[in-house]
Amino acid sequence: MNYSNPVVKGFYPDPSVCRAGDTYYLVCSSFHYFPGVPLFESKDLINWTQIGHCLTRESQVRLGGVNSSGGVFAPTIRHHGGRFYMTTTNDTTRQNFYVWTDDIYGEWSDPVYVDQGGIDPDLYFEDGRAYFMSNGVGDDGIGGVVQCEIDIETGAKRSPSRSVWQGAGGRYLESPHMYKIDGRYYLIAAEGGTEYGHMVVYARGESLSGPFEAYPANPVLTNRNLGGYELQGVGHGDLVQDGEGNWWMLHLGFRQIGRWMTYHHLGREVFLTPVTFGEDGWFTAGQDGTVLSRFQTDRIPETVVQRENKVETFGSTDWTLDWCYLRHPRAENYRTESDKLVLKGTEVSLDMPASPTFVGIRQKDFEAEIACDIKLSGDGEAGITLYMDENHHYDLAVRRNASGLRAIERLNVGDIKSVEHTADLAIEGRATLIVRSDAERYRFSVVVGGQEISLGTAQTRYLSSEVAGGFTGVLIGLYAYGPEAEAEFTNFKCEYA
Repeated sequence: MNYSNPVVKGFYPDPSVCRAGDTYYLVCSSFHYFPGVPLFESKDLINWTQIGHCLTRESQVRLGGVNSSGGVFAPTIRHHGGRFYMTTTNDTTRQNFYVWTDDIYGEWSDPVYVDQGGIDPDLYFEDGRAYFMSNGVGDDGIGGVVQCEIDIETGAKRSPSRSVWQGAGGRYLESPHMYKIDGRYYLIAAEGGTEYGHMVVYARGESLSGPFEAYPANPVLTNRNLGGYELQGVGHGDLVQDGEGNWWMLHLGFRQIGRWMTYHHLGREVFLTPVTFGEDGWFTAGQDGTVLSRFQTDRIPETVVQRENKVETFGSTDWTLDWCYLRHPRAENYRTESDKLVLKGTEVSLDMPASPTFVGIRQKDFEAEIACDIKLSGDGEAGITLYMDENHHYDLAVRRNASGLRAIERLNVGDIKSVEHTADLAIEGRATLIVRSDAERYRFSVVVGGQEISLGTAQTRYLSSEVAGGFTGVLIGLYAYGPEAEAEFTNFKCEYA
């Protein structure tokens, strides 16, 4: 069959995968968004359904005061002895920890902390023992992939943290994962930074603690030298074996807005690439070490159909799964129903690194039409935001103050915050807001009294990671601002081409 990449679209970076029985489970980074660590399942590796989050309580993760792109980094999911473990880093507090569950559809435990530094932690189990790895610096002062044995019940270290591999020579060694395959230990990692030089490298050894011999043809997977190629930033991979014995890699990558336009704003997404072991025990990945937007493979039956959801509404999405908040929300300011959302504004705006009244869903493709009816009561404003971070977002909103009620288009790029266009509204405060997008531009309009009024356009590149920095992607947010503002949202629809 032919399948298309990415297999999970939108801002779902740093994927990790494991298999339990005939089902695959995948987790991704969430940074300063809550709930934390989205959790997916699949039967075929190409169709993924979100089933929850690993971090759903404030007791599990501290996000108050966390900077944008801080918070929860690079999780790893593993299944051992009937129990699922997810280990991750709160990069803001500089703490590595893991949580566990015996019910993948239920709640996860409170954090178990491990006294080892670095980020991108991994868990490996063998012979009744548990090993913890991260990038960082060992107790001996040597940097690289650092490993120690831990008590899995308490997180306490049972051995010193020791650097077991210093990588293949690229910068920013990260994302270590350990496997035992056919009697050998394989250690894969990412290098080059999670940007255009990103790559997957690996080494192998006869012992869990090394020494490790680097794959002679590293990197095993990268798109870094494919100029003018839309898929870039390929790296941060995790291996999984399917039920037929085939090996695959789930990894991140991103889509540029154009073949020769090196900007991306949808975030880092999840890609699937076939892996093949040679007779010499080394493995290769993808097509000549690169990732394609479409792979043809006989590893997945022709009867499997890759599904894609082209329309998202309040009714077709789940408030607890598909939508997320900035840091820890004030629950009293949100009322969610199957066909309606009511938001109460506060003094916290979208421009603050705090928790405004905001609920967002990830933008998953370039070409989209987003529409929503809004009714605003009280002074303040409410509307749709295309949100990258507090310094980079485009807002299409209804605003009420002493001068009346109007729709506004506001562009926020760095220190420049400008209301570009306005349109006066009827006194009863109802309007339909519409955002249309393609790869290069957003277009904003408002419908008043049956007439659609254009409020201008803005380039997507100014919401890109190349401009804004950070590790996230654009969220389609609904928000309210102002202590007196209350907004009712209905008829939300996001339709992709």
